[in-house]
This record gives sequence, C-alpha cells and structure tokens, in this order.
Amino acid sequence: MATSSCDAVKQIGYNNSMARKILVIDDTRNVQVLLSDFLSSQDFEVLTASDGREGLEIVRQFNPDLVLLDIMMPNMDGYQFISQLRRESSLPVIMITARQQETDIIRGFDLGADDYITKPFRLRELLVRIRAVLRRAAPREGDEPSLTVGEIHLDRGRHEVRKSDRIIELTPLEFLVLEMLMQSPGQVVRRAGLCMRLMENGYSGSESTLKIHIRNLRMKLEDDLNQPQYIETVFGIGYRFMEPGI
Repeated sequence: MATSSCDAVKQIGYNNSMARKILVIDDTRNVQVLLSDFLSSQDFEVLTASDGREGLEIVRQFNPDLVLLDIMMPNMDGYQFISQLRRESSLPVIMITARQQETDIIRGFDLGADDYITKPFRLRELLVRIRAVLRRAAPREGDEPSLTVGEIHLDRGRHEVRKSDRIIELTPLEFLVLEMLMQSPGQVVRRAGLCMRLMENGYSGSESTLKIHIRNLRMKLEDDLNQPQYIETVFGIGYRFMEPGI
C-alpha cells in the first residue's frame, strides 16, 4: 500500500522535537511496518514510500536525514531513485537489498549510495549503520573546522566541499574518504588505515569498496582522469592527496 505525502505527515506528526527523520522506501508493507516500529522505538521519526517515485516526492517535501532504500521496486526502482536523487541532493542512502552479487552492490555505490545491508538483516546491525552514517554529518570535537589543499576546500561544519567557487556534491562516505586524505596532504595514507577507519564508522571496509569511492572522488574532483592531480595512487601502499603544481 502506497503512502502519500499526507500520510507521511501523519506518521511524523507536527512537533518541535529534534528527532532525525528517516525515509523507508520499500514496496513490501510488512517491511515498512517492521522498520517504522523499530526505528520509532529508537527515537527516529519515520516516513515511508512504496517506490522511488513516491520517495522522491517525500524527500523534496519533508527533507529527511537519511533514506533506507530497497532496490527491486515497481515504477521506479532503487537504482533509478539514487540516480535521480544525486542530481538534487547528497542525502545519505543505505541500500537494503536481497541481491548479494558484488556487481549489484558496486552499481549502487557507483550511483552514489553510502552503504548497504543485505536481507535478511539484524535490526541492531542496521541501527549501527544508520547511526554511523548520520554521525558523519556532524563535525568531531577538536577538529579544525575546514581543510584546504589547492583549490579544494572541505568545510566540516557545513559538510560541504568546494573546488574554487563550485560546490562538489559528495556522499557522506566520499566526504569521509576525502577528509582522511586531506588531513595528511602530500603524505601516503595506507589502504589498510582507510579501510579500518571506514569499518570504525560502520561502513564496509573492503578494498574493492574503497577503490570505488576513490574512483568516484576522482571523477568529481579531477579535470583529467587520465592524469589525476589530486588523488595519487601509491601502488601497493595506498593513496596520497597532492596540491597540483607541488
């Protein structure tokens, strides 16, 4: 059963609480109810949609903090939803999928998903992943408010990246990887350390996943992918963030 925007208003209610809003997009009503009940018990406000088209409407109207996204849905599937969403927003997306093929997961990351969890899943594990993704949007105490290397400026408070005066739209996971690289400009950041940091923040820490996000960062930051100036691969070790011309 589809949930209209009006129904979504009824679900979250009108209040002044600071609870984070999560949008669940899944065409299975039982999954919507299960996740709504569990997340509400964890003090989240929950909105639901039954396909990507309806999900986009709710995103535009209610501005949730995070999306839990099924992949196989009618009308507009999860891949189509992410593709359209990334033209408008860097809103965090966690894929919930029964498809465990690596190619399916890589496709979701390529389109801009931040993390994934496969069905059947444990609710507590999902909660850890949700909190980790949301935590990335908040600056850590003691951190410098911003980092600048060459034309790239990373603002932790705004969770925003600019190249010169142009805003670069990054997913929270891409932001995290870029932040780790920019913290040590000109120095090699080992792959093992990057993977460990991703796992500490609740993300998949596989090297294949890291490579996908490095590639996506290059596509967004570099002028020429054949001659990257910012993110340099140090073969067999890791990556180095460089200021062009130095």
